[in-house]
Amino acid sequence: MAAKNYNDSVFINCPFDDDYINHFHAKIFCIFDCGFIARCAQEVEDAGEVRIEKISKIISQCKYGIHDISRTELCKKTSLPRFNMPLELGIFLGAKKYGNSDQKRKLCMVLDKEPWRYQIFLSDIAGQDIRSHNGDPEESIKVVSAWLRNANPKRKISGGTEIVRRYREFREELPELCKAAKIKPKEMTFNDYTQFVAAWLEQDRAKAA
Repeated sequence: MAAKNYNDSVFINCPFDDDYINHFHAKIFCIFDCGFIARCAQEVEDAGEVRIEKISKIISQCKYGIHDISRTELCKKTSLPRFNMPLELGIFLGAKKYGNSDQKRKLCMVLDKEPWRYQIFLSDIAGQDIRSHNGDPEESIKVVSAWLRNANPKRKISGGTEIVRRYREFREELPELCKAAKIKPKEMTFNDYTQFVAAWLEQDRAKAA
């Protein structure tokens, strides 16, 4: 049996550090704007649950997965690469390949910052839906919205340019939203941000009605 909201849930697999936060926030906004629910490993903090088990559980509850594998640089401190993103992509593909009938309905999108670059460091995913965002958060919005719209032709989903326009307006108002909630922007958790996005979009749609 599929989890509640399975058909509307989108798993985000990407870096969570400060250098990537604009990309992460752009993807979250786009997913909610398109009428879906953004989910990721940051939504639950439970010291009693093994991280890989938590990620696997969330993946099992999401029909869609957006996997950004653009972070391939070596860590400055350790001179080692980060393998979390490819690992989570592998778990998602494994669930789709070997899971039950609901899991086999999963749809996966892979993002990189340059076309075909993945063939050098992750050639086994050739044949997957690889898109490029060119290192631009707003380009991420355009390619993600196009992918979701193509995957759900019966849903009314705006074009990427329109979603980018709304995203810019939201970003301008976000500091005031944080101030009203007595939360400093750097203190925002994943759940804080998704609540701000959902509430803002609801108000924006009410204005347009």
